[in-house]
Amino acid sequence: MSRTVLLVDDDAHVREALAQTLELADIDVIAAGSFVASKDRITPEFDGIILSDMRMPGRDGFHLLQYAHDQDPDLPVILLTGEGDIPMAVRAMEAGAFDFLEKPCAPAALLAVVERALKTRALVLENRRLLQMVESGDPAARLIFGSSALSEALRSKVRRAATTDAEVLVTGPYGSGISKVAEVIHLSSPRSKAPFVKRAGEGLSPSDLSDALATAGGGSLFLDEVTHLPAQTQLTLIEALENTAEVRLIAGSTHDLSAMVGEGRFHADLYYRLEVMPVRIPSLAERPEDIPILFRRYVDQAAEQSGLAVPPISPQVIAGLMARDWPGNARALMSAAMRFVMGVADDVAPDADLGLAEQMAQVEQSLLRAALKRAGGQASAAASALKLPRKTFYDKLTRYGIRAEDYRS
Repeated sequence: MSRTVLLVDDDAHVREALAQTLELADIDVIAAGSFVASKDRITPEFDGIILSDMRMPGRDGFHLLQYAHDQDPDLPVILLTGEGDIPMAVRAMEAGAFDFLEKPCAPAALLAVVERALKTRALVLENRRLLQMVESGDPAARLIFGSSALSEALRSKVRRAATTDAEVLVTGPYGSGISKVAEVIHLSSPRSKAPFVKRAGEGLSPSDLSDALATAGGGSLFLDEVTHLPAQTQLTLIEALENTAEVRLIAGSTHDLSAMVGEGRFHADLYYRLEVMPVRIPSLAERPEDIPILFRRYVDQAAEQSGLAVPPISPQVIAGLMARDWPGNARALMSAAMRFVMGVADDVAPDADLGLAEQMAQVEQSLLRAALKRAGGQASAAASALKLPRKTFYDKLTRYGIRAEDYRS
């Protein structure tokens, strides 16, 4: 969430005092002494808010408000008023000002209004972003990468979950992108143009949950690590789900909910509501054939974000990546891509002592083991998934000393 305030006040001493108050609250300040000096900053792309004095030489705060809303009707503008400016401030509120504060105002009162405006701005911009993504096509195809059968199955599950209005439980290992998959479910659903609200389960009070449900009205509420919800909040959530259909709940977890129910650490009623529509994200270890696609995508993103050129990705680099287990999954691969773009990715480079043939052998072993794991140790099914003749598949198992029976459950 951006924490930027465009501060407009012609009084240098007041401007400096206000800026100091905001900066002490970890808010970035862009200071300007007039409407003309601030005008170029006021665009639909500006992701912050405006705090402006009402009375200024030339163009006043009321004019600034009108100009800002011509650029972006949803841009929050907070006005600072003197004692005699209250009627003008009331008129400005009727014209769409976010709020007004009478000078001199206490720092606590100022920060409370500013924080509320920043949160409002962040929600508006996030929902615009989601709407643009929805209008550009199939979110599952655009945002869930990978060509493996497991990735295609995941996209199918996401689309199927999106068509229902039931609660959804998204699970997966650490770093697998649970929050992202939850967002794709929302984007693919009939609720896609309504808010998508994300909250962490840990420490979420019943009151905070109620606020989140209200904010997500008509849309979806994603609760990350739902197993961390306090016991009382779990009860509040169960009651809310039974009494309203206005919000669609999507829960995420890296833990085994059924085991936690058995241990008495998660409410059974809530678990049984969530398990109706489960979506599991496979680990990278289960689908190593997706690693090259994901890595190239993350490298492109990292290069764009950092303003650097995309470095060449050699077969040796890909071999080194595919030979690793990636316990941190997509998140770890994304970090490796950023380091690779910045030229500090020693951990991405393959083992210097291995030649290309040895590195490709490591990749082949990874693919064989992953196929056997998916097939539950059934060699024929694994060979078929890899599109290999059975004899060739068995020859490769023998060459690498891999036993199919080790993968049977």
